[in-house]
Amino acid sequence: MIKVTRLNGQPFTLNALFIEQIECFPDTTITLSNGKKFVVKENEEAVLKKILSFYQKIQVFSMDQGVEETE
Repeated sequence: MIKVTRLNGQPFTLNALFIEQIECFPDTTITLSNGKKFVVKENEEAVLKKILSFYQKIQVFSMDQGVEETE
């Protein structure tokens, strides 16, 4: 689970395992695998860091392994 903030300042927790897509238009929009969308204050990079940290906590990625960017 990751903690993010709605545009109105209200924090909430989101299950990172269901995140399918993150876009900035310019607000950061998180789309879940069920199609539900959330617009958050955090920028895309901050959300990605939270997701990576969560994955490391639940040992989806090992701590010494990085995520490679693809073009």
